[in-house]
Amino acid sequence: MPNATILIVDDEQLIRWSLTSRLKDEGYRILEAGTAADALSLQREGVDLVLLDIGLPDASGLSVLKQIKESDPDTLVIMLTGQTGVQTAVEAMKNGAFHYANKPFDLDEVVLLVEKALETTHLRREVRTLRARQAQPYGPESIVGESAPIVAVRAMLQKIGVSPATTVLLTGESGTGKDLAAKVIHYSSSRAAKPFMNITCSALPETLLESELFGHERGAFTGADRMKRGLLESADGGTVFLDEIGEMVPLLQAKLLRFLEEKSFKRVGGAADIKVDVRVIAATNRSLQDEVKKGRFREDLFYRLNVMAVPLPPLRDRRDDVPRLLRHYIDIFNLEFRKKIQGLSAGALKALQGYAWPGNVRELRNAVERAMLLTDDDQLSESHFSMLTASDAELSTGLGLPAGGINLEELERALVLQALERSGWNQTKAATLLGLNRDQIRYRIEKFKLEKAAPR
Repeated sequence: MPNATILIVDDEQLIRWSLTSRLKDEGYRILEAGTAADALSLQREGVDLVLLDIGLPDASGLSVLKQIKESDPDTLVIMLTGQTGVQTAVEAMKNGAFHYANKPFDLDEVVLLVEKALETTHLRREVRTLRARQAQPYGPESIVGESAPIVAVRAMLQKIGVSPATTVLLTGESGTGKDLAAKVIHYSSSRAAKPFMNITCSALPETLLESELFGHERGAFTGADRMKRGLLESADGGTVFLDEIGEMVPLLQAKLLRFLEEKSFKRVGGAADIKVDVRVIAATNRSLQDEVKKGRFREDLFYRLNVMAVPLPPLRDRRDDVPRLLRHYIDIFNLEFRKKIQGLSAGALKALQGYAWPGNVRELRNAVERAMLLTDDDQLSESHFSMLTASDAELSTGLGLPAGGINLEELERALVLQALERSGWNQTKAATLLGLNRDQIRYRIEKFKLEKAAPR
């Protein structure tokens, strides 16, 4: 665990010094205490691991161990003991200590013991986080904000969740939280215990998207060496979320319409009808009405999807929620990065509330994550968000359509390649830079046949 905080408790200054020097070299943050009182005071500030001497001048190590475990059962403790105190150390382990180290220490062995303890701490936290998410993964409170538009959206999502409506259409700009809204609907419904399956319609070629949705029979096409169930079949009883539905090709639009009307479909290459009970939630950042007028989207499918429509407001229309969202993501990344950033300066808050947020909540989240990764300060200031002002200025003054026009395909390819190179070909990071998800950037890597250049 990088940046882990270790508390060393021993009344012998030489022992504290030797442990501190070695563990600091390993990249850990070290706190020191020579008494039980000081140890308990420092432990309450939040530490990942305690190295605790059995014998302290003002209390026994066993007593301090008990108080640490009562304060935070997840804090691991390694007892420090002389050769004559092995039995006491074993007793301490029965009372919750992780392990013990004998004096005089082999510092290499202590480092290995510390690494094992911190790995255990990390795994425990992951398990606790996963259990909390499974217990209540996405309640209405997941949608942060108290502005009138977002309160109305939250109320509507709750009503839809408990309603029998089987089709929902989420609309709004990219980054407004349509994927989160879909999960709130699912987990607020009687379908919550069943699967939530999602797919981005623009992330896969037509043939693969059809197979992903409807499944295929063995031999249906080259490479189909076995039968495969599609998302609709796998989600029986639950929810299927179709993101970027406006990108779906006409052939698949017709097949989706048939499914919505008849609640049945055929696998690719199959003859038998398969009936399932699923709720379909579709999302788009396009105007489907305009797509219908242009002949790119079926009018009958639009009306079939538009039974329950929920427009997600852009962040610029609910600026009062910006401080809450900033605090929300600061809290999240404090836990994730093991930092203790207290908040924002008044200047930073004013600047961020006045910013247009063209990328909406996703852009705000990314901005906070980037700022917190790059700072060791205890408060975020305007300088930590200078990239927003710079990008805003570039968009307003630096971009313009050349007189001779541009090739959008070449521009898209260049931007994807630049994002990949800037992120060291980490697809997740590159996708974040472009406001895409991982499936979408994988599709573009295949589409443009991009490959990482071999090192020279």
